[in-house]
Amino acid sequence: MTPLLAASTHGYWNLETLWFFLIVVLWIGYFVLEGFDFGVGMLLPFVGRTVEERGTLIRTIGPVWDGNEVWLLVAGGATFAAFPGWYASLFSGFYLALFLVLLGLIVRGVAIEYRNKQPDARWRGRWDVALAVSSALPALLWGVALADVVHGVPIDAEGEFTGNLLDLLGPYALFGGLTTLALFAFHGALFLTLRTSGELQRRARRAALVLALPAAGLVFGFLVWTYANAVAAHEKGLVPGVIPIAAMVLPFAAWTFSRAARDGLAFAATAVSIALVTLTLFLNLYPRVIVSSIDDAFSPTIFTTSSSHYTLTVMSIVALVFTPIVLLYQAWTYWVFRARLGDDEAAKIRSPLEVLARSPLGRGAPHHGS
Repeated sequence: MTPLLAASTHGYWNLETLWFFLIVVLWIGYFVLEGFDFGVGMLLPFVGRTVEERGTLIRTIGPVWDGNEVWLLVAGGATFAAFPGWYASLFSGFYLALFLVLLGLIVRGVAIEYRNKQPDARWRGRWDVALAVSSALPALLWGVALADVVHGVPIDAEGEFTGNLLDLLGPYALFGGLTTLALFAFHGALFLTLRTSGELQRRARRAALVLALPAAGLVFGFLVWTYANAVAAHEKGLVPGVIPIAAMVLPFAAWTFSRAARDGLAFAATAVSIALVTLTLFLNLYPRVIVSSIDDAFSPTIFTTSSSHYTLTVMSIVALVFTPIVLLYQAWTYWVFRARLGDDEAAKIRSPLEVLARSPLGRGAPHHGS
């Protein structure tokens, strides 16, 4: 029985399908928001030429980076609660890869928080290097992991991973990693054009223009390769329609917008492209949660790995109540910290709150140092 036929026997409108796509939304939110965080970190040595400039770049993400990581925590928690079998299969097969991702995220957080603990330029410079490396590592590995989940890894009839690390590093998976690495760097450069001014903004735009075509080419090649894999496996989950085509076209559109200094439209284009690339992969996966390269019949599905109907019902009620609150709070955070930083007067202020406080809208806002 093919995966889509198996899904049709359960019906497309069910709690398992609902929670599969809710988890997809969480991953999309994580990659879109954390993607520009990774990009800013990776570009730190190239856009910021002095310790002070690199500090300004870090302050563009300082108020939001930890909030962006909450999307990952919620995605992991939702997967554990809604599909414990999926969660178990992921950790049995991707344990080392996920450990490296978590290591990168930990070092990245420490670098952001510890950088300003001492005024010494060498101290800050070492943490800047650590931030750049620890931003690039997860950006690469998330692409590798997504590609592996869709392309297939050795999963036996019990849902257990039977391979080794080399099985996760095939050509398609590595190409997927390079795609997310370049796309996140491009996304981060465009974010900096929106959050900086003066010379920093000009450098960020130059970096975006350098990264645009490589990122667009990698996205195009990766999605074409994804479709070719689906055709070779006689799968019908990936149909070449508006979603993958838009995901391919939007990075080229972002390049065009960036050349015209339409930074907001360029950033929106990469954000939507990241969302559509992620959605394309999960649509190709559905209703499976991991593809088995041994036998597609061994591929775990949302129906074989899900929690009870009661658990999914309770989770749905909780999500319905609290998700809008979280979204409103995060939107408010971005609104508060929307002020630009750069080499003008704003660059001399130590925190985005102080920038906002000096604007007409934010008179009287509290001041604090970083």
